[in-house]
Amino acid sequence: MGAFLLTRLPPWVEVGAFLLAFLAGSVNAVGLLGFSHQSVSHLTGTSSLLGLALADLALNNALHLLFTLLSFLAGAALSGMLITSTALKLGRHYGFSLLIEAALLIMAMLTLQQGSDLGIYLASMACGLQNAMVTTYSGSIIRTTHLSGIFTDLGIMLGNRLRGIPLNGRRLLLFVLLIGGFVCGGVVGTWLFRLLHFTALMAPAALAVSLAVVYWRYSRQYR
Repeated sequence: MGAFLLTRLPPWVEVGAFLLAFLAGSVNAVGLLGFSHQSVSHLTGTSSLLGLALADLALNNALHLLFTLLSFLAGAALSGMLITSTALKLGRHYGFSLLIEAALLIMAMLTLQQGSDLGIYLASMACGLQNAMVTTYSGSIIRTTHLSGIFTDLGIMLGNRLRGIPLNGRRLLLFVLLIGGFVCGGVVGTWLFRLLHFTALMAPAALAVSLAVVYWRYSRQYR
């Protein structure tokens, strides 16, 4: 089913997937370096930290982590409100969603510069919005803010290949681009954070705006 859905996606999806993974990787790097090694682009580690905080009865920390989880959920819910169809159709609210993500990242930067934890929640919300947006139009094939599912799917593909089942070349390329994009984003995000601190979030915000503009221009030409 996943391979069938992938063949129906336009060829520029791979480029967009790489850039969105790059964006999320850079945001997460800033989170790891600036939020006491706390991820914002995925929730597995944060959920584990919440369990540890509850076990230690560190209620203030537990509440902070819970807000981070709920912020990611709120971003995904916002995407669900904006994008109601699972079919990728030009003209839907993808560009608008990217602009909202950029605005969330800019607000996160400004509040973090003031020392407020609200910035962490805004960054997490931005990642939740992006992940839900991409998951919606790809039929859950593409996840751009975390790699656990990508590595799992890649491992399944390799296992199937050992059984003699041919590899799906496009799907393999997509997974490699997603992994490479996230890692490269982490590298750039680290460099920028060390140079600019939380102002580093301007880079992924600018990338989100650029992707929105390119998407809208492509939509008009296609029509």
